Amino acid sequence: MNNIFDTHCHYDDRWFDGDREAVLERVLGEGSAVSFVNHAATDEASALFGIENAKRFRNFYTSVGFHPEFASVLPDDWEQKLCELYELAKATGKLTAIGEIGLDYHYEGYDRDKEIYVFEKQLDFASKKDLPVIVHSRNASQDTMELLKKHGSRGVIHCFSGSAEMAKQAVAMGFYIGFTGVLAFGNSKKALKALNEVPMDKLVLETDCPYMAPPPYRGQRCESPMIAEVIKVVAVQKGLSEQQVADMTCENAKRLYGINA
Repeated sequence: MNNIFDTHCHYDDRWFDGDREAVLERVLGEGSAVSFVNHAATDEASALFGIENAKRFRNFYTSVGFHPEFASVLPDDWEQKLCELYELAKATGKLTAIGEIGLDYHYEGYDRDKEIYVFEKQLDFASKKDLPVIVHSRNASQDTMELLKKHGSRGVIHCFSGSAEMAKQAVAMGFYIGFTGVLAFGNSKKALKALNEVPMDKLVLETDCPYMAPPPYRGQRCESPMIAEVIKVVAVQKGLSEQQVADMTCENAKRLYGINA
């Protein structure tokens, strides 16, 4: 199999601190099944990592944005920072989206009002720049969908964990749906039901690495080639060959992110 596009990864994570360069060379190098990766930025340092590596690797792309977990601790000039990061990323010719942005209601300590404020500001910014958004939504489906509708946003809901009904609604709004190794977990019934509501032209695949490695790699650090295990599941569910799934989801990702390579 080849032509894998990992639409959402975090190779800046500390789990890669010991061998990051070797991993990137292996994942992005000649002979890899992976054709492209998209780095999902979460803060300023993460965005700068993405920009640096977008310059270094021909098949490495990046977004810029602020994750909801940082909403309460952003500096007063965070919007100016976002503008600066946007310009730096745009200059590489490899900027894909504004993200990872959204809402996370999983933890009690987060300020929901501040999350919503930061999310809406970034949705507006993406619209002004005519860019898709990479949406993080955890235990916040209703508010997420209402805000996306309100702002007329486009993009992808990553690491999809919502219901089949939410998937159907998001697709009707024009959104792509990103699935991770969760599809291959033993308890993936909810994810599989959602998958069945997503037409092939709106499906993209991701690792969210280093997290959620699929079987048979559970408990290990996740890397982009492991998407092959997710592709096997999608192939069975959609009645396609594994290579067809890889090719179709790669083309979807390129269309989503405006990549002509």
